[in-house]
Amino acid sequence: MEEHRIDNIELSFLTVGDFEELKSATLEAYGGVLNSYWKKDHIARLTSIFSEGQVVIRIDGQLAGCALSLIVDYDKIDDNHTYADIIEGDKFKNHDPDGDVLYGIDVFIKPEFRGLRLGRRLYDYRKELCENLNLKGIVFGGRMPNYYKYKDQYSPKEYIQKVKHKEIHDPVLNFQTSNDFHPIRIIKGYLEGDTASSEYAVLMEWDNIYYTKPNKKASSVKTVVRLGLIQWQMRPYSGLDDLMQQVEYFVDSVSAYRSDFAVFPEFFNAPLMAKYNHMHEPQAIRELASYTQTIVERMQQLSISYNINIITGSMPEVVDDVLYNVGYLCRRDGSLERYEKIHVTPDEAKVWGMQRGHQLKTFETDAGKIGVLICYDSEFPELSRLLADEGMDILFVPFLTDTQNGYSRVRLCAQARAIENECYVAIAGSVGNLPNVNNMDIQYAQSAVFTPCDFSFPSNGIKAETTPNTEMILVADVDLGLLRELHSFGAVKNLKDRRKDFYDVIRVNK
Repeated sequence: MEEHRIDNIELSFLTVGDFEELKSATLEAYGGVLNSYWKKDHIARLTSIFSEGQVVIRIDGQLAGCALSLIVDYDKIDDNHTYADIIEGDKFKNHDPDGDVLYGIDVFIKPEFRGLRLGRRLYDYRKELCENLNLKGIVFGGRMPNYYKYKDQYSPKEYIQKVKHKEIHDPVLNFQTSNDFHPIRIIKGYLEGDTASSEYAVLMEWDNIYYTKPNKKASSVKTVVRLGLIQWQMRPYSGLDDLMQQVEYFVDSVSAYRSDFAVFPEFFNAPLMAKYNHMHEPQAIRELASYTQTIVERMQQLSISYNINIITGSMPEVVDDVLYNVGYLCRRDGSLERYEKIHVTPDEAKVWGMQRGHQLKTFETDAGKIGVLICYDSEFPELSRLLADEGMDILFVPFLTDTQNGYSRVRLCAQARAIENECYVAIAGSVGNLPNVNNMDIQYAQSAVFTPCDFSFPSNGIKAETTPNTEMILVADVDLGLLRELHSFGAVKNLKDRRKDFYDVIRVNK
């Protein structure tokens, strides 16, 4: 640059109004190569999705250089990606505001302003931005503009070593390494048409030493939640350890698919009653209840070991000599919550002497706010409406039905709960036969995940379902963000349009 007094150096955000000046500067920086500059709609898109990442530097009001960048989720990017993969045409679809790495897509200084360490200023800005956004680091594909002189002598790896040892001068690599960037891999075919580099690039990285891992506690709610439903086969077991081995098998299976929840059916542990089949039914069910505490403790450990929230279905439990039908939420952080069956069926009351529960509440988890209703409870809309008023996102319904008639009642009511409460409903049941357990001889089930019926959801309200009467797992993703949109922009608004001036559902405290 011709020496003259510099009165002002300014770093500012790029705007669409800078386009013509940016185009001219880019052509100068890249030697007048046609199509080397960004189009106006590119600039509009970049400044719209990530304004902080697009900056220009000015000398006495004249645009002297520019740096453009995106935020990406680096785990989703192939190690051997290309420049085209990153920018994806003019859409920049790889930009993720919740990503963990700042990816540089362009940086240049006009020839007449080189030598003023303006590039260092742009890189320093990127580093500060990376720290302020708490990103892991900065990554970009660095060109090797002098490689064409040595490609017949050295491989790209050998060339980089020569540059590192100062045996070969490469202006780009030397500049990047002097700014604390280090090479992590070589990518072939990175930038189409870059003959000087033989289309190779060095993936360069700068590590943010101030990066702190985001909080992963239960307060950080996920948007997309994966459900793992276990359609449990009733079969004889030699004892508790044999049954828990099957439990762990299914927990392992659904956690392998990175499910957030594993859901077991109502009374999945009923096969253990075979040992007490010679007793009267009320005595046999209380003997089964003696296993409940141990099962819950072991499932609690499984939830921690396999990093998954477990809905334990339900089991009989005796409290102060009163028999209840209860279940537990075992969170993957080790915490435990209890829920009760509010409405017992006539058969449960008549045959076993089971009593009605009195606890109803929602539970906060790291994958949304949930509620649990055991089987018959799903047929009473007041319960789920109370849970919906507390902000429930997902309703879990562990069930056990012996006939298709009983199953249809649970299924159809569960689908209604999803529509009227604008939530997801997941039902999980048991299949098969238990000929040696009185009052538990046959089961019928088809587990499923139901959704509201609106444009963002399946038209029939069925997200996924199992094969009827077959032991299997069902893994399905549900998007909690779609529920938020439905509450405000749905074709109908079942929650908002309730006539609270005309009717209401009120909890009566006992």
